[in-house]
Amino acid sequence: MTKNILVIGGGGYVGSELVPTLLKENYSVSVYDLFIYGKNALDQNKNLTLIEGDIRDLKKLNNTIKNFEIVIHLACISNDPSFELNPELGKSINLDCFRPLVEICKNNKVKRFIYASSSSVYGIKKEKNVSENLSLEPLTDYSKFKVECEKILLEYKDNRFETVIIRPATVCGYAKRQRLDVVVNILTNLAFNKRKIKIFGGEQLRPNIHIKDMVRVYLNVIEAKADLVNGEIFNAGYDNMKVKEIANIVKKVIGEDVEIDKEVTNDNRSYHISSEKIKKIINFVPNFTIEDAVKDLKDAFENKKLPGSLDNSIYFNIKKMQEIQLK
Repeated sequence: MTKNILVIGGGGYVGSELVPTLLKENYSVSVYDLFIYGKNALDQNKNLTLIEGDIRDLKKLNNTIKNFEIVIHLACISNDPSFELNPELGKSINLDCFRPLVEICKNNKVKRFIYASSSSVYGIKKEKNVSENLSLEPLTDYSKFKVECEKILLEYKDNRFETVIIRPATVCGYAKRQRLDVVVNILTNLAFNKRKIKIFGGEQLRPNIHIKDMVRVYLNVIEAKADLVNGEIFNAGYDNMKVKEIANIVKKVIGEDVEIDKEVTNDNRSYHISSEKIKKIINFVPNFTIEDAVKDLKDAFENKKLPGSLDNSIYFNIKKMQEIQLK
């Protein structure tokens, strides 16, 4: 039987790669999104329904969430700078409407609710392998609200309402709804178009995951048996690499003429996560590397798939939110 899946926030970066993949796997997919970046990333398909709506519109959500077996919740004001631009907006979208949404899903007999949290919930850790059982020490409102949502979701877990929390690393690589405001993508954009990149510090670790692997994580979780995933939390990352190592990969792929400028910084936040649990429990191992992500972006630039990549607001969350004055 075809599973009906609702992807909340499916018009974003990850959604633009996830939704077509779900359709290829013969799932019936609905996307609930404001579509502030447009709908062009999601091609028409007889098994795809696009619903334009605000996640804070609980009446609309209650009318929408019928007959879905699985809900994947991707919608949020993502990353710290976007969030700090308008903290009240961030709180209203990332936290205030979360409990009512979960209740709507449970009351409407959704079987599995998959929540995209963040690996930033750990804060800065000295441990070499930051696993899911370590204490959470979020440093920003964005990551604090992710922690709160995780706690809320786990309250509702039972045998009829399965909950799964994913803590992704920073996603990188090419997608139809491109983001160019995350570390690997930023450096690749500047290297290709300016032949020069600037890094601050360089010793800080940053965990990343290729967007195609991020999609595979969701597929694996959708298909996993309940006794393996219900109530579980999974880190999802690949390389914990120093910023300077990422810069060197970018230079290697884009061209030896690319200059790397290093500047001193007071921001020495260093994040690293272990993805052993997801490997052990649902056999997920990544297929793609940071180098693959840079190569994919290079190909996209060469084939003119990302016009205006240095200044078009479509690629930059903060610019777009300022432009449309989202409230």
